[in-house]
Amino acid sequence: SLVKMSRLETGIFTLQIKNNSLYNTIAQAVNGIWAKADQKGIQIRAECDSHMMVSHDAKWTAEALGNILDNAVKYTKAGGNISINVRPWQFYTRIDIKDTGIGIAPEHYNDVFLRFYRGQEGADAEGIGLGLYLARSIITRQKGYISVESELGKGTVFSVFLLN
Repeated sequence: SLVKMSRLETGIFTLQIKNNSLYNTIAQAVNGIWAKADQKGIQIRAECDSHMMVSHDAKWTAEALGNILDNAVKYTKAGGNISINVRPWQFYTRIDIKDTGIGIAPEHYNDVFLRFYRGQEGADAEGIGLGLYLARSIITRQKGYISVESELGKGTVFSVFLLN
């Protein structure tokens, strides 16, 4: 994560933004967290048209979505659920990643995207607080954005918006 952050911030890598299959990008992201979710008995459901093409860097967008999904698995109790829903809008395509995890207090919605931020509720979970920072940086560099809504004890929805 530190190496990726460094490469991102120094501009060592360039994004290869082109029309790519969003279905394949999401599948790649889910593949990276599937085993952890399975160990915890967390069900993952994804709804995305298999023919949907969106302008994005497939590798780095899968990394961003994977970071969000990794947090969803970390902060969702065993037997919980994660859903991924994709909806095309006029100018953006919206990807909602919803979990049944511990939730985030509204006053920390912006904090979760800060470098090295670790909430008190998740202090015992693995990681160093770079996943969401990287996710937002990757999506922003593609002229997209991420928003968050949450309810403590009920779960969180991260919405990723990619330019069409």
